[in-house]
Amino acid sequence: MQNILLSNYSGKLLEAGVDEAGRGCLAGPVYAAAVILPVDFTHPFLNDSKQLTEKQRDELRPVIEKEAIAFAVGSVSNQEIDKINILNAAIKAMHLALKDLGTIPEHIIVDGNRFKPFQKIPATTIIEGDAKYVSIAAASVLAKTYRDEFMKALHEKFPHYKWDSNKGYATLRHREAIEKFGPCIHHRMSFTLTKNQLAFDFQD
Repeated sequence: MQNILLSNYSGKLLEAGVDEAGRGCLAGPVYAAAVILPVDFTHPFLNDSKQLTEKQRDELRPVIEKEAIAFAVGSVSNQEIDKINILNAAIKAMHLALKDLGTIPEHIIVDGNRFKPFQKIPATTIIEGDAKYVSIAAASVLAKTYRDEFMKALHEKFPHYKWDSNKGYATLRHREAIEKFGPCIHHRMSFTLTKNQLAFDFQD
């Protein structure tokens, strides 16, 4: 059954939806996107990016970018994730995306339950917001597709981790590759990479 997403939470015309991608990965940056959509924007299969196929996400991205009043994407590296922790890094990526919007939103809605104030703009956190509000769903699609694109590019240099398929997530094959080859400069060393969390030399 098609999930019917709500177009607006605050009643403000310029409402930005925000979401992140890659928070639970073992490697690579965390990405976030901010999207302001027209209040009448609809799309037949727009939903939480996790509920979509890769093909659907790739088809949606140019539609969102074309129809959005404003959109932007931000990222925070794995090295900074290790320094400030993943929650702070995800929120920083959100702030970077909001800062680059070019249009100042009147209200911000954020997927999840944690956020830090941004430029005194009212903000509301919404658990599972990416499956409830169009702008958050759109942000989830952009964050996911931009991050996947980045991880596929990294795969060309580090093919043994299979980032073209697992995108840095903790799949069995990814963990086995870390056990066999050790982590590289793109792994998050503050995360538990293997069962034994051995001390490895970096690969570059």
